[in-house]
Amino acid sequence: MSISHNNLKMPSLGFGTLIPDPILTISATKDALKAGFRHFDCAERYRNEKEVGEALKEGMAIEGISREEIFVTTKLWNTNHRPDRVKPAFDESLKKLGLEYVDLYLIHTPFAFQAGEEQDPRDENGNVIYDHEVTLLDTWRAMENLVDSGKCRSIGLSDISLKELISIYEAARIKPAAIQVESHPYLPETELLEYCKEKGIIFLAFAPLGHGIKPGPIEDETILEIAEKIKKTPAQVLLSWAVQRGTTLLTTPKTLTRAHENFDISLLPEDAFEQINSIKTRQRFNGVVKTGVPGFIAKGN
Repeated sequence: MSISHNNLKMPSLGFGTLIPDPILTISATKDALKAGFRHFDCAERYRNEKEVGEALKEGMAIEGISREEIFVTTKLWNTNHRPDRVKPAFDESLKKLGLEYVDLYLIHTPFAFQAGEEQDPRDENGNVIYDHEVTLLDTWRAMENLVDSGKCRSIGLSDISLKELISIYEAARIKPAAIQVESHPYLPETELLEYCKEKGIIFLAFAPLGHGIKPGPIEDETILEIAEKIKKTPAQVLLSWAVQRGTTLLTTPKTLTRAHENFDISLLPEDAFEQINSIKTRQRFNGVVKTGVPGFIAKGN
């Protein structure tokens, strides 16, 4: 199951590698491969690209999977937004992953932090130090050069607003191939999704289960009722809804059993799909879009 827009073909179900523990990163990534996942989402900020790369290499050898059969994304962190830092950061990610190319490279957030090796630069009062000398378009131009080099198949943006996306899309020489944003029934981002469909941009949803935060969509009464009725788990219902509305998604199962569960989804009955669309609760679980600081990553991790 995959979505194609323009020249980019992305498997609908993606495995997110935001796992703090290095050993668990390796085992969970290999289990995801075994369960059928072929789309892997990484980031410089997660500090585990090396472990993901090792797991993919070992797992692909065991399962007899070629590089062409998997889709790998990684991301440029906020401290590397200055154009002269983009290629070195990309090359370092490629080296850690042990790959000749990545399928998609994303600007992790639209916020530029003070350039340097400290991923979370703060002043004496604990406030993030931003870099106001570089624009998002400056960084995008450097990203376009990566595509020209051939080692980066496509580029996109993460944690982006519709207004910011439109601005980059209209100015871009190489248009964004995909965006990655938080999305679930409590945060459907319908206007952003419609713009992406109109422009041929893949919409990639993270936290499709509400990132396990309670109370959240996985405990929603409507979701629980549908799950019971169609004999699926609440997680499977939420993932099915995400794919059915035309998005790709990321989930992070940490065991083989859970990976199989998350991969085993099917179309929802139309009435169930519409029921979920009618959920009125609105909640964002990750405030990264306001500050550039990811809410799901512990400070200093």
